Amino acid sequence: MNSNMADMFGKFSELQSKVEEAKQELAKLEVEAEAGGGMVKVRANGQRKILGIELDKDVIDPEDAEMLEDLVVAGVNKALDKAEEAAQEKMQNTYKDMMPGGGLPGMDLSKLGM
Repeated sequence: MNSNMADMFGKFSELQSKVEEAKQELAKLEVEAEAGGGMVKVRANGQRKILGIELDKDVIDPEDAEMLEDLVVAGVNKALDKAEEAAQEKMQNTYKDMMPGGGLPGMDLSKLGM
């Protein structure tokens, strides 16, 4: 029984290490999304942080700030969605070798802070 407990704690420690490694890799992973036919481009990382926003000069119209605001919001939301997808895929890949059956289908690991 002690051997099983030691194995379980060893696997848990290995899992924690792999999760930390995956989180560091997510900080380096970048995604990009566009809105307004490419007039607004937003870059985010796998930790769902916005890295940059690029605006086409043609979209900057002082008379229509609302349109630009809407495009920026749309671009940011698309980039964050892409970052979320990339993060979930990365974390699923991290867990697949650690959990029997490769983890649980549909398991949202972001709810666990991962």
